[in-house]
Amino acid sequence: MSDYPRRALVSVSDKTGLGPFAKGLADLGFEILSTGGTARFLKEQGLQVIDVSEYTEFPEIMGGRVKTLHPRVHGAILGRPDLPDDAAAIQAHGIVPFELVVVNLYPFEQTIAKPDVSIPEAIEQIDIGGPSMVRSSAKNHAYVGIVTDPEQYEPVLNALQDGSLPPELRRKLAASAFESTARYDRAISDYFASLEDDSSEFPESLSLQFEKKSDLRYGENPHQSAAVYLESKPPAASIASSVQLHGKELSYNNYLDLDAALSIALEFEQPASVVIKHTNPCGCAVGENLASAFDKAYAGDPVSAFGSIIGFNRELDLATAEMLAEPGRFIEAIIAPGYSPEALEVLRTKPKWKNNVRILACEGFQEPSPVSHDYRRLTGGLLVQQRDDRPDPPEDERVVTDRAPTEQELVDLRFSWKVCKHVKSNAIVLANQGMIVGVGAGQMSRLDSSMIAAHKAGERSQGAVVASDAFFPFRDGVDEAAKAGVTAVIQPGGSRNDEQVIEACNEHGMAMIFTGHRHFKH
Repeated sequence: MSDYPRRALVSVSDKTGLGPFAKGLADLGFEILSTGGTARFLKEQGLQVIDVSEYTEFPEIMGGRVKTLHPRVHGAILGRPDLPDDAAAIQAHGIVPFELVVVNLYPFEQTIAKPDVSIPEAIEQIDIGGPSMVRSSAKNHAYVGIVTDPEQYEPVLNALQDGSLPPELRRKLAASAFESTARYDRAISDYFASLEDDSSEFPESLSLQFEKKSDLRYGENPHQSAAVYLESKPPAASIASSVQLHGKELSYNNYLDLDAALSIALEFEQPASVVIKHTNPCGCAVGENLASAFDKAYAGDPVSAFGSIIGFNRELDLATAEMLAEPGRFIEAIIAPGYSPEALEVLRTKPKWKNNVRILACEGFQEPSPVSHDYRRLTGGLLVQQRDDRPDPPEDERVVTDRAPTEQELVDLRFSWKVCKHVKSNAIVLANQGMIVGVGAGQMSRLDSSMIAAHKAGERSQGAVVASDAFFPFRDGVDEAAKAGVTAVIQPGGSRNDEQVIEACNEHGMAMIFTGHRHFKH
């Protein structure tokens, strides 16, 4: 391409960082061709710009929708001067090959994300020329560098300042370009599919887009490789949107446990703390302040809490940080909406594990989360479902026993019910005075879970309440709870043996509420 002037075609919707990048290209001797708003922007930056219509000798028409779909543009992108036929065509038609094409696409996804956007408005933001130029450049990447993301400006400019784009960078840019057009086309396809009058919320074809954040040291076990990928637009309160303030890099299991801690912490309006071990809560409590909530949560099962993940729903203060740092406690990671400077200083300097503990801040606790889905991999397939984040309104509750729960029992029942839906099935949760005192999780029978929860609670089960994520199929689970001193039960109901279970509660003088909603978590 040494026989031709250095030329860059620039046509972008997102003009972030474009001014300095274009000036850098001009300093390297590039002639810049552009169109419409991009040309105006570059001229305002004091740059010399050749209008594409001037180069093609054909005006922009149809409101600017037809401007780059021209043989002299695509010939300049796809042409290979080293091939005799291409070289002859370039010469015959006055084509000047582009060394660089800088294109990002109309903001279709941002447009359809706006409330009440009309179909014509969405259609107008479907880019035609942009994807064509991107794909053409990516195909001919050995001769044309394709730049589709402002984050690529710096490495591209650095490489050009050293001479030319190396082959490995060209391939990387091409891969990113094809990825951008694939994602763009999928967004358009999904949008049109959503317009169909279809009772199913699940499309016939599902394409998921996630961007890699980082490789991980290993997966659940050292012999498994792993990486973490993030949604482009995660919910406001999520692990994806959190910021790590301190500590070692996160592991695969850390991510799972932190996600579980955050999910439970988001359930409560009062100051709350949750202690997670292997994605299950071994402790959880609410209190008048964060320190009292943590004290009660950690006391739920201090043995299991060793090496745990701790979640909070308030900014972590100095008093709570001092409690976290007490000798004998080992904590893997902490997640909270924020940290006072004094609390952060304590966690970073005081405990023995100060250099290792991962400290994460996650804002947006008060912002509503959009309806979302859960995905679970199968061998050869994928399961998709709505997330189990629907509220359980008090008006759906139904007292089915002779005795109604007392005011304190009702508070504890609702508290335990919120925790229970985050425990692996079969899930049994014992609560007393705003704290979890015993959890039975992941057992093959509900009776086993009941026995484990009672064992964990010990004497603290006296006067406690119990939550069950699904109905009791037999009265034995209730009988086991009664032996432990439990006084009230909350469960979905719906078993063919409900009458026997209700009779058991009445025999033991227990109150029981049916919620009508099941919360299995396999």
